[in-house]
Amino acid sequence: MNSIASAIVKANKGLLFFWLAIVIVFGYFALDLPSKLEGDGFRTAGEYEEVEETLNEQFGFPKSSILLLFEEEGSAFQETIQGVLDEAQDIPAISSVTSPLKDETMMEEDTAYASLNMDEDPEDMKKVIEDVRSIADEYKGVSVTGAPVISEDINKASQEDLKTAELIGLPVALLVLLLAFGSVVASIVPVIVGGMTVVIAFGVLTVLGDSVNLSVFLLNVVPMIGLALSIDFALLFINRYREELLDNEPAAAIRTTILTAGRSILFSAMCVFIGLGAMMVIQIDIFQTIALGGMVVVLIAVLTALTLLPSILFLLGHHINKWKVIRVDQSSVGRWRTFARWVMKRPILITLVALAILIVGIVPLKNMNLSIPTIESLPESYESRAAYEDIEDTFLSPDQSQVYIVAERDGDWLSQEGLEDWKTLEEEASGEDLVDSVATLFKVSEIDSSEELYQALQQEQTKEQLQPAIDRFVKGDQLLLPVTIDAKADADKAQALMRDWIDQDWAVDVSIGGQPKFNQEIYDEIYDKVGISIAIILISTFTILMLAFKSILIPLKAILMNIVGLTSTFGILVLLFQNGLFGLEETDIALVLPVLVFSLVFGLSMDYEVFLISRIHEFYQETKDNHHSTVEGLANTSKIITSAALIMIVITGAFAFTNVMPVKQIGIGIAIAIFIDATIIRLLLVPSLMKLLGDLNWWFPFQKKQRSKVKDNSHSG
Repeated sequence: MNSIASAIVKANKGLLFFWLAIVIVFGYFALDLPSKLEGDGFRTAGEYEEVEETLNEQFGFPKSSILLLFEEEGSAFQETIQGVLDEAQDIPAISSVTSPLKDETMMEEDTAYASLNMDEDPEDMKKVIEDVRSIADEYKGVSVTGAPVISEDINKASQEDLKTAELIGLPVALLVLLLAFGSVVASIVPVIVGGMTVVIAFGVLTVLGDSVNLSVFLLNVVPMIGLALSIDFALLFINRYREELLDNEPAAAIRTTILTAGRSILFSAMCVFIGLGAMMVIQIDIFQTIALGGMVVVLIAVLTALTLLPSILFLLGHHINKWKVIRVDQSSVGRWRTFARWVMKRPILITLVALAILIVGIVPLKNMNLSIPTIESLPESYESRAAYEDIEDTFLSPDQSQVYIVAERDGDWLSQEGLEDWKTLEEEASGEDLVDSVATLFKVSEIDSSEELYQALQQEQTKEQLQPAIDRFVKGDQLLLPVTIDAKADADKAQALMRDWIDQDWAVDVSIGGQPKFNQEIYDEIYDKVGISIAIILISTFTILMLAFKSILIPLKAILMNIVGLTSTFGILVLLFQNGLFGLEETDIALVLPVLVFSLVFGLSMDYEVFLISRIHEFYQETKDNHHSTVEGLANTSKIITSAALIMIVITGAFAFTNVMPVKQIGIGIAIAIFIDATIIRLLLVPSLMKLLGDLNWWFPFQKKQRSKVKDNSHSG
């Protein structure tokens, strides 16, 4: 750190020009990020994807479809449908149209829907959607929906949400900085550094977007992390710099700040980086891309905090205190010291009360329902959501879902042996209580015996009549069995059936697809890997903090307190969202939320732990008096840590006013977790437990005992 500090002082102007060039170059790329974002990120390589590819390439299933909902009364209804579909067929990307005028199951009185099918994903899906919408707008009662449209709308809503969050979060964050520093210049610098950090991160991700799939949720999560973390780093760094500037010249103040606050920033950034990186073990796109985006913005945040920010501060020198508009209360250290002493006089009582509050928050956790966000991600005001829900309610069974079994064997499926295997597969699939029906050639022909069906197929007229069904079910050595089950795709029993079928000994080799299979693979990937991810976070965090503070108990306490605080957060989120408190839409908790919030907050909250304990550690190294060091550490850092936490709460909590439900849940979840950490844990549990454990806090194997350098317990730091 010494060499970094000296290099920054010597090359501060060069560093400023370097970062200015970087932000201009990557800012240019950043403008193109929304076009690189694809879908919600719920994708994992597995059997479901293999079957989807087979259905697309072998059985003629469309790669993607845009749905049109028709709602109109009167004799012109069918003319409207035909007119829209005739125009839609002229769009080059549309390969085929499934019309309700030819399939009566797609029409009911004055409501119908059609499917515009695409065999390949268009290079510019946005243009295709715009073309379809322009056609629909020419007619009355026509709405556009479907997976590509919903994905595009989520992307659009995410961009609007980002603007909303920035308009709410940044002004309030600036006000908090102004209250903390009193100086306009000192307050603006963190916002500038935070903005540059996010712009550069967006640019880097745009470049990476050419080689990796990026979820639309990056557009919200990256600024959420980047702004909050960068402003927090800058707040803590500038606060220490201003302290050092009272007794030193700018160069010396910068060096000391880098060696103290800079060291803390480095350790805390490592905790955040590892927390995000641990999500990479979960092989689902949303975890992979948010982990990637998070690690990119954290890396840039720590680089700007340790190079760009010191360069700006060195250039400003004493002007960092310019344009004071608010008189900062200098007596806050004394008040925090009084508060710390009050807490440490009654550590057992405070510990029990704090834990009781946290346990109350944990209780609702037992009722948590996790689900994969679907159409509910969009606000109800979006046409694509309303239209899709109408199609579901009118034409699709709400309590059923479709599974596709693809079987493969050597030889002809229409031979007598092939038909026997086919019949066996039908019986094996139908044997489950959850199965409502299995579509096969036996059902279509109404011939139940494989021998009788074989004989019937030897007659040319019968085979000709059954040929459309044969073409639907058989492609070479592959056979398709569409299975309808009496369960929603996201139901536990549907997933249980998929797991049973994985282990089942089928007559021939089979692969399974369909939405229930997709859900089962997503849930299993998370449940199988989340333990590994958490273990990486816990072990790495423990190791980093242990090496930072030369202590065993301090990192252990920090981890346990974080776990309790996060568990309480999840319980509160259940109350808010599943019970619809404070006017929130009643909805399940997004499946990704516990993992994302745990990974993000575990690292973010360690910021405050590192900054607080670092200061306590400084005093302890001087005095070897645990009580005095804890009081002084808390007194000298509480105001700035509280301000930093408030900024984090404001920036992430601003997403409570956004519309994309998973992002709203993540923002509120982080804000609640940080609030709990900054109040109950940091102000009550930390000093109480530090008092109870005494010098055991600083026990470390093989460490030589040193004598106290300062014995005056009245020292104020």
